[in-house]
Amino acid sequence: MAGKLKVTLVKSTIGAIPKHRATVEALGLRKLHKSVELPDNAAVRGMIWHVKHLVKVEEI
Repeated sequence: MAGKLKVTLVKSTIGAIPKHRATVEALGLRKLHKSVELPDNAAVRGMIWHVKHLVKVEEI
């Protein structure tokens, strides 16, 4: 698990619960269809797991 993950916001957070909104913001995602590259570690994977219905993940 030493690679990187490309995380893209594919669904709006408007209807999401506040905890999920905060998690998406903490991942560095601000706008719809924008992507960020994050380290592949347990903390990031845990955050992604909580908002998996809002994001798309690709391994780099």
